Amino acid sequence: MTNKSHDADVEFIKALAELLRENDLTELQVKRDYGEDDSLNVRVSRQLVAAPAAPVQVAAAAAPVAAAAAAPAAEVAEDPAAHPGAVSSPMVGTVYLQPEPGAPSFIKVGQQVAEGDTLLIVEAMKTMNHIPAPKAGTVKRILVEDGAAVEFGSPLVIVE
Repeated sequence: MTNKSHDADVEFIKALAELLRENDLTELQVKRDYGEDDSLNVRVSRQLVAAPAAPVQVAAAAAPVAAAAAAPAAEVAEDPAAHPGAVSSPMVGTVYLQPEPGAPSFIKVGQQVAEGDTLLIVEAMKTMNHIPAPKAGTVKRILVEDGAAVEFGSPLVIVE
């Protein structure tokens, strides 16, 4: 491979990374064929940090502004996937928080759930997969938004 084509490949990969960032994608894979025995196979990926679906609530109504500003920073530092009550996605798909459009959500923050209760649905290849609660407890956080794409192992909900 000549230096000229190497430089072009580097520019191509940089352009792919920019596409990834601009379109909020997590992965992009491209294969370029230059000839019979010459090709470039590129896979660019990044990991997104899941943002909380609901706004952060401060427990004390008269809390100082500094404490309210520090709460989101502490929450970002905590990895929801490492939480012992985290329920992770068993597959890649699209999350639905209710059984059908317009219906009430399966769960709400603060709601009590029993082991086996449906928390949400992950659609994969046109199959609706009900995600059950692994244990009885209280829904502490819902980490995904309705209609969001999820990866395998992504934290969905925290049940304590």
